[in-house]
This record gives sequence, C-alpha cells and structure tokens, in this order.
Amino acid sequence: MFKILNKDGNAKRGEFHTVHGVIQTPVFMNVGTAAAIKGAVSSVDLKEIGCQVELSNTYHLHVRPGDDVVKELGGLHKFMNWDRPILTDSGGFQVFSLAELRKIKEEGVHFHSHVDGRKIFMGPEESMQIQSNLASTIAMAFDECPSSVAEKSYIRESVNRTTRWLERCKKEMARLNSLDDTINKEQLLFGINQGGVYDDIRIEHAKQIADLDLPGYAIGGLAVGETHEEMYRIIEAVEPHLPKDKPLYLMGVGTPANILEAVERGVDFFDCVYPSRNGRHGHVYTNNGKLNLMNEKFKLDDRPIEEGCQCPVCRDYSRAYIRHLLKAKEMLGMRLCVLHNLYFYNKMMEEIRDAIENNNFQEYKKNKLAGFEAGEE
Repeated sequence: MFKILNKDGNAKRGEFHTVHGVIQTPVFMNVGTAAAIKGAVSSVDLKEIGCQVELSNTYHLHVRPGDDVVKELGGLHKFMNWDRPILTDSGGFQVFSLAELRKIKEEGVHFHSHVDGRKIFMGPEESMQIQSNLASTIAMAFDECPSSVAEKSYIRESVNRTTRWLERCKKEMARLNSLDDTINKEQLLFGINQGGVYDDIRIEHAKQIADLDLPGYAIGGLAVGETHEEMYRIIEAVEPHLPKDKPLYLMGVGTPANILEAVERGVDFFDCVYPSRNGRHGHVYTNNGKLNLMNEKFKLDDRPIEEGCQCPVCRDYSRAYIRHLLKAKEMLGMRLCVLHNLYFYNKMMEEIRDAIENNNFQEYKKNKLAGFEAGEE
C-alpha cells in the first residue's frame, strides 16, 4: 500500500495506493472543512492547482448538512464532485477546540453543537460510522487532543483512553467495511499518537499503536501552543517507534519552514489552514517570504504576486488589482489569494519530492529557507 521510492537521509519519497488513486508523498492536504475550501475555491480549481488530497471535518459535516444526507447523496466524493483521495478527521480535535462545549467520558464525548446548541454524543463507534457515511478514503481514529500545558498525569490518562478508543475504532471500521450498504468498503484507518510534549509518554504510545498494524499513523496534539523546537523534538522521538513501511502524518502543520523541517525528520503527510486563512486576509506566500497585499506599497505594483509562478492567479492578475479587490471587499480578492497560496504549497511539495528523488533535499531545504528568511517585506 505504501511504497518508498527513495530516501535522502530520513526524508522519504513514496507512493500511497488507495481506492481513489495513488498519493505521491510527501503531500500537503488542502483543507476543506465543510467539504469546501474557504475562499470560494471549487473542486475543479483544486485539480488545476495540483491538489492530491482534500481534507474534510467529520464533526462539522455531521452537524451540517448531516452525514446521513451525504451518504444518501452518494458519499463525499460525489457530493463535492471530487474523484481523488479525501481524508476525514475524526472529530477528536473538536474535543480540544470546543473545550467549553464538551464533557469527556470513557464511552466518548458529549458535545453541544457550536451551530445550534443541540446535544451531540460522539465516541469511537460514532466517529467511524459518520466517516463511513462520508465514505472518505482515509478515516482518522477518534482521539483526545489534550492541551500541551495539561498536567502530565492527565495526559497519561488521556493517552491510555485514546489507545482504548483506537482499538474500538479498528473493530468498528472492520464491521462497517463488511456491510452491504457501505459506500467505500476499502476505507483506511490511521491511528494517532498523542502525549503532549512528554517524550516518554509519546514513545510508549507509539509502540502500543504500532502493534495494531494500521495502514498509516499520525502525530497529533502538536501545533497547539508548544514551540517549534518542542514539535521537532517530539517528531524525532516518535518517528523511530512507528512502522517504517507506513506513512506518517503530522496533523495541523504548518508553515512552509515547518514542513521542510518535518520532511527531513521522516514525515509524509501534512495539512494546515494557513494557506487559505492567510490568503483570506491578503497574506500571500512567495519564495522570498510572505507579502501583505493590503500594504500601500502595492497600490501601483503591476507585477504578479510572484514572478515566474505558473498559478492561474499569477498568470493573469497583478498585485495592484488584487489589493484593490481586497480593499473593496470583493470576494474575488480572497479567492485569488487562496488559490495562489494553495498552489504555492502544492508546488513546494512537488519540488520536495523531486529533491528527495535526486538526493539533494538538504541543498533544496537550505536554499528554500534562505529565501523565506530574506523576505520581500
């Protein structure tokens, strides 16, 4: 299922075979929380800008329109007109982000919907059932993402519960994949490593979940308040204890520099809201740093966002025009910035794959980081 084509140090160039196509790794998954990229980017656009995998949110789609609705309409691929791989998260992150709206118990988590306040219960079985209804390519295990500043005793207790939940997820997915009315009977389950910033808990947990022999593994609970140095240290601690023949996914990360550092440490999958969120505020990525197109100095700048960029935005529009759209609060301005940023990320991943294939990843990383640090601003 996961084939490593070349290694350059710890950086891996691979292929992950799924029922919805082959994913070339390392890969950045474009985040479409409610089955759409924020910023008016369509599934047709995603193909044009080189997206391989779209990521949607289990909790949000369960709340609206309802996973039963998506199933009745043929699953998420048909619903959003996307025929490439989709990864759905489990709802576990909402256990962390909706702390004021939930209560955690052994059986699962009791929520209040952020939309209308109605009561929701989600445990491992419910999360798998929702994701099965969505019929994503890859389903994430239901876990708790404890705060990075939580007491060590609480984190250990939380991680032990996450392990028990993972075993329940695996059992329930096997059951669901065997049912006649399941849309995607080849849905894959990725387990999630947790443990805050404690190396010993992380390593112990990695060993436990590795024994379950899942199609892939993720490192969760990072990018939630710890320093970049702590994040890199945790990756280095955990990676040796997870299977070498399975892809490794660093959840919710991150900046272009974070991605380069994590690839060097053996990570294969990434996702982050940064490119779309920053784009909606007029912040765009270039090989010479980030630009804020709202700045006055771009008022008469007739250059594209980045000279030489082949994205559909840079081919046709100037910085000055996009700035005008943003200032006028025209939705097209946000859309163009998000399109460029996602293209930038997807193109960078393509360059990373080429660099690993050619055994010059270290040189590529050094040059890329130097460009970012030089900065146009």
